[in-house]
Amino acid sequence: MLKLTDSDFLRLVEFIKTNYGINLEKKRVLIEGRLANVAASYGFDNFTDYINYALNDSTGKETIRLVNKLTTNHTFFMREPEHFKFLETDVLPYIEKSVYDKDARIWCAASSTGQEPYTIAMTIDEYFGSRKDSWDTTILATDLDTDVLRTAKAGIYSEEMLDGVPDRWIDRYFTKIDNDRYQVIERIRREIVFKKFNLMDPIVIKKPFDLISCRNVMIYFDAKTKNDLIERFYDVTKKGGYLFIGHAENVSRDTRYTYIKPAIYRREN
Repeated sequence: MLKLTDSDFLRLVEFIKTNYGINLEKKRVLIEGRLANVAASYGFDNFTDYINYALNDSTGKETIRLVNKLTTNHTFFMREPEHFKFLETDVLPYIEKSVYDKDARIWCAASSTGQEPYTIAMTIDEYFGSRKDSWDTTILATDLDTDVLRTAKAGIYSEEMLDGVPDRWIDRYFTKIDNDRYQVIERIRREIVFKKFNLMDPIVIKKPFDLISCRNVMIYFDAKTKNDLIERFYDVTKKGGYLFIGHAENVSRDTRYTYIKPAIYRREN
């Protein structure tokens, strides 16, 4: 297998950190493992030439492919279920009571292959029931990785990937398409708009969010990058709105958000 030189490794680490906020300083083996086959498939016998090719591609396609390979996308349905319970018992009742134009603003900021935004959409559907017809509950779901966004848009998952999903949800929200694969029903897929977005970019919106869920991505950021992002989230959170983060993540004590319970914060003013 190809081996990274120190200069190639540092070059990639700096590029990814500067442009996408992700710290790969301790991921040398991961970088080699994920890029070796890609480099070899183009006929390169060293990483230097491949990296030059990828980063200097005028179309940007090879740069995107490199970034996609280096982005970790581990997720599953009902991950950290406390969030979805809190969504049902606290966030959605608050939205129903306080959002007078019936336009619920929800952003899943690291959607990966789609299991998290689909879980949110199913929770919303179950909570509102027949009342949902009068609401706009469209979820914005973003990710840096274009490959996982394609998977998310299709909404097709193996039977094993549905482990932990309630049986009633499988019956109600999925269609079996072959021996091992299920697809999220079209009605729920239409509830989500998947878009590519780099969390390091400015967040430009028309209206603030009632809920931002950014879970299990900031563990790859250094403290300054993470804290800066959280404060930018605050600026686009509606007064009374919520922020969900991963349970392995933390928020600075200096944040303007108010701590509610583990991994849940709120903008009070």
